[in-house]
Amino acid sequence: MRRRVEYWLFVLLMAVLRVVPRAVAFGIACTLTRGFDRLLPRLRRVAARNLKLAGFGDRPEIIGGVFRSIARLLVTVARFPLMNSGNIGEWIRYEGFEHYEEAKRRGRGVLFATGHLGNWELSAFAHGLMTEPMSIVVRPLDNPWIDAWVERRRAMSGNRIIAKKDAARLILRALKANQAVGILVDQNSLPGEGVFVDFFGVPACTNAAFARLAAHSGATVIPGFALWSAEESRFVLRFFPPVAVTGELVADTQRLHAAIEQIIRQYPDQWLWIHRRWKTRPEGDLGFY
Repeated sequence: MRRRVEYWLFVLLMAVLRVVPRAVAFGIACTLTRGFDRLLPRLRRVAARNLKLAGFGDRPEIIGGVFRSIARLLVTVARFPLMNSGNIGEWIRYEGFEHYEEAKRRGRGVLFATGHLGNWELSAFAHGLMTEPMSIVVRPLDNPWIDAWVERRRAMSGNRIIAKKDAARLILRALKANQAVGILVDQNSLPGEGVFVDFFGVPACTNAAFARLAAHSGATVIPGFALWSAEESRFVLRFFPPVAVTGELVADTQRLHAAIEQIIRQYPDQWLWIHRRWKTRPEGDLGFY
C-alpha cells in the first residue's frame, strides 16, 4: 500500500510539473526539495560532512544548490514526453562533441563515464534525440511502479535500458557494435566489489568494473555531464577529453576519478553531496557517517 501511495503521488507531481509553465514547475519542484531538506535533516548532515571531507569546509550555499539541481532534474524528467528533435535545443546543447565523433571513428564503441552531477537523466535522453540512441546502465529504483514509469520515460528518445544485473554481457555487445553506453560511476561500492582510489583526497571504494570493461573492449572512455548554465538558462552536455585506459585496474580507476573530481570542483553545487560517497572504509578505519 505504501508503494502504491508513493507511486500515485509521484505520478500526480510529474503531471503537474509537465503542464504548468516551466518557471512555475521549477518553483513547485524547489518547494518540494526544500521540504525534503527539512523533513530529512540527515541529508544535509551527510552533505555537510562530505563537503568538509572534500576540503570545501562549511558551505551551506553548495548544499542549497544541490537541492535546486534536483528540482531542475525533476522538472526535466516530467517534460520528457514534450521533447523531440525539433525542440531539444531549448533544453540543452553540446560542447566537446568532437571527442564523441573521434571515438566513433575508432570503431570500438564509447563508454560514457557519468555520475550524479548536473542532470544525469537528461544527458542520455537528449543524446538519443540529438545524435543517436545509446544504452544506459541503471539500478532499479526501490519502488517497482515508479521504476517502471521512469524506465518508460528514459526510453522515449530511443535509448536502450540495461539492468545492472545483466550489464556486462549487454555492454560488451553494444560496444562491439560501436555503440555508446552510459554508466554512473561516482557512487560508493560495497566491500569486495570495488577498489580504493583517492577522491578529493580521501580513499573512496569505487567499482572497478567500468575500468575492466573499458580495457577488455578497447572502447573510448569519455566523461560526459549535462551541466546547468545559468547564463543560457539551459543545460550544456559537455563531453570531456577521453581518459586513457592501460589495463591496470586501480590506476585506470584512479585516473578516471581524478578527471571526474576536477569537473565536480568546477560545478560543486550540481553534484549529489547528499550521497554517502565515503561510506565503505578500508579495514580498521572508522566510519565517517
